[in-house]
Amino acid sequence: MEATIEVAGLRKRFGRTVALDGMTFRVPPGRVTGFVGPNGAGKSTTMRVILGLDAPDEGRALVGGVPYRSLEEPLTHVGALLDAGALQPSRTGRDHLLWLAHSQGLGAARVDEVIGLVGLGAEARRRAGGYSLGMRQRLGIAAALLGDPPVLMLDEPFNGLDPDGIVWIRGLLRSLAAEGRAVLVSSHLMSELEGTAGQLVVAGRGRVVADMGVAELIEAASHDRVTIRTTARSRAMETLAGAGATVAVTGGDTVTASGPSAERVVELLTGGGVPFSEVTAHRATLEEAYMELTRDAVEFRADGAAR
Repeated sequence: MEATIEVAGLRKRFGRTVALDGMTFRVPPGRVTGFVGPNGAGKSTTMRVILGLDAPDEGRALVGGVPYRSLEEPLTHVGALLDAGALQPSRTGRDHLLWLAHSQGLGAARVDEVIGLVGLGAEARRRAGGYSLGMRQRLGIAAALLGDPPVLMLDEPFNGLDPDGIVWIRGLLRSLAAEGRAVLVSSHLMSELEGTAGQLVVAGRGRVVADMGVAELIEAASHDRVTIRTTARSRAMETLAGAGATVAVTGGDTVTASGPSAERVVELLTGGGVPFSEVTAHRATLEEAYMELTRDAVEFRADGAAR
């Protein structure tokens, strides 16, 4: 089976609410693809359609070139975590995994292997009803990995994990992608995706707003902004504005210039005899890039945020 997820022209209504409005993207093998967007963007509905839990009004969703519902022993093709709380609380973690494994023709040896892989250890023999959210996340990830699938879909896998757990899952996701798997991760934690995902699909109001590499997205959001620290602020602004830069005051001894690169700013200030102690190119964070892309797609916004 080819390790891909393909979503093409998905449309879905729930009553008068448009959940999906032409959602289209592809998750290739060999990289972690982040799937982000504000509430109501259609992320959860898209993932449910991919897994055959919801039927689209239009469009198609394929895993390895075929609909999910046509897969035999689907856990060996697609591993998914949509809700870490979806388990029987009276069962132990290990029994929960054994039940899933037996349904797919897998043995106890594989169950113990994934328990070790996610770091549950002795906790796997405790009743799952007493698990913390972080432990439930690890159990859900273990379930997704049971069939050693070429495609993985994880919804908010960072939730509830402590700092050590976040470092662990970031490494796990990168290693799974490096093995040639297609890995789709939905998350609201931009800082974690910035260190994990190579590609980002940004959704807004049921459609794709952007689909590009994380590095490319950050570069585009940085807007060639340069911060200059100088004791001759007025002269610096006149020199840079005269060269076509858009200049703004950001502090008592700092200004920002948009347009020319940091190297060009140094050349202009040096050529004009303007003293400066620092020239720094601004690098946007993934969160800044995300906020800019989804500014018009946020369904609910606090008054302070709007201002």
